Amino acid sequence: MLGTTRGRTAERSKTGGWTSAAMILGGEACERLTTLGIAVNMVTYLTSTMHLGNATAANTVTNFLGTSFMLCLLGGFVADTFLGRYLTIAIFATVQATGVTVLTISTIIPSLRPPKCAIKNGAASCIQASGMQLTVLYIALYLTALGTGGLKSSVSGSLAAVTVLVYIQDNLGREWGYGICACAIVIGLVVFLSGTRRYRFKKLVDSSMLFDIDDIPAEGKKKKQSLPHSKQFCFLDKAAIKDPDVTNVNKWNLSTLTDVEEVKLVIRMLPIWATTILFWTVYAQMTTFSVSQATTMDRHLGSFQIPAASLTVFFVGSILLTVPVYDRIIVPITRKVFSNPQGLTPLQRMGVGLALSILAMVAAALCELKRLHVARSHGLGDDPTGEIPISVFLLVPQFFLVGAGEAFTYIGQLDFFLRECPKGMKTMSTGLFLSTLSLGFFFSSLLVSIVHKVTGDKKPWLADNLNQGKLYDFYWLLAILSALNFVIYLGCAKWYVYKDKRLAEEGIELEEQEFTCHA
Repeated sequence: MLGTTRGRTAERSKTGGWTSAAMILGGEACERLTTLGIAVNMVTYLTSTMHLGNATAANTVTNFLGTSFMLCLLGGFVADTFLGRYLTIAIFATVQATGVTVLTISTIIPSLRPPKCAIKNGAASCIQASGMQLTVLYIALYLTALGTGGLKSSVSGSLAAVTVLVYIQDNLGREWGYGICACAIVIGLVVFLSGTRRYRFKKLVDSSMLFDIDDIPAEGKKKKQSLPHSKQFCFLDKAAIKDPDVTNVNKWNLSTLTDVEEVKLVIRMLPIWATTILFWTVYAQMTTFSVSQATTMDRHLGSFQIPAASLTVFFVGSILLTVPVYDRIIVPITRKVFSNPQGLTPLQRMGVGLALSILAMVAAALCELKRLHVARSHGLGDDPTGEIPISVFLLVPQFFLVGAGEAFTYIGQLDFFLRECPKGMKTMSTGLFLSTLSLGFFFSSLLVSIVHKVTGDKKPWLADNLNQGKLYDFYWLLAILSALNFVIYLGCAKWYVYKDKRLAEEGIELEEQEFTCHA
């Protein structure tokens, strides 16, 4: 039943349609513009303005992004269970607007950021942000992350965020860039709320999905199972075995066979889930250390200087290029090779994405070796602020490869989890997908912390001055880990049997068993 917020039946002539969709998508576009506008250029703000080290700045960004994706699980749960999508979007957009506003204020008030570096005897002397200043910053970031978690992300606004907004932040000031972000999310919220009377609202819970005690069959009564019994993970079958001494049967002391089989489906997916996490760890480097590399290189196009974070435009561009190339070129070829109408299967898509992430880290390591060689040959090894005479476009391959990898991995993961999760657990399928992104960012933070601690201060891989560090070794480490992960993934993918094929095989086996018994 469709209804408005006041419970009245919706009039189709006055509700829904393209206008309502445009208002919703407009809000999503503003949310995406805001989140990316902050994330892609945050590492340069933390290092150049807040005077944090490269490792600390990278971890702050990846923790922010990881928390944003993890909180998407909370947003989905709240929307599906308590508030509904409309109120969830309205509330969390307000929270995000508050966070971005606090961030903007922190860039305006001088006491909320450390003083600029002083030059003494030719060397820069910088005071790191104080505990109070960092507290305000973290409050702003995590309010923004909480708001982001309750909103549905889309690709709308990505190009504007990594080009126009980044340029404004670097050239006109962070207060202008973040102020625009704050205005964008407020405008998005206003646009979304203005369409309230035109939206069609659905009830939170469908009564057909609620547990009904009548669904538990009586003794001797045949109950049709929606999923056939499988032999794998048979220890879980105990949950569906009825105790003859128990007369009061309910969902807390007895599961149906279908419930058990749904749990088995999820367990079968976990190895694939685990082996896709590392891709997003590689992805995280594009918003952290790759941006730090770009700040040290020649970014001029004639008289125009490209903002370091705007290099992610090649990342977004590679995604936009890869999707049509896949649809128009790769799919027709793979249809013939694999006899699959969809071209590559979801597992094959993810495999391609993981392979591209390995190549991206190899390219990143080689690029960093070249950058360091040029820096040291020009006597810039001890100068963290000097511009190295090497084009920033040397970084394009790593951005392009990770972007292409995301196009394969993201779509493959989404397709896989939606397709393979049980029909009654579609929210979990989205949660499993988003959790790989979140854990990938968190693992990046953990790995950076471990590497920074192990390599120490004398020969650090992740030095505050990149020209004195060994960032290439960190990239080699990621390449090796990604290669090992890829081998494990191939084994898991070979072991995995798609749900439709497995159910068909088990259904045939069940029919043969019944035929044998009747015969």
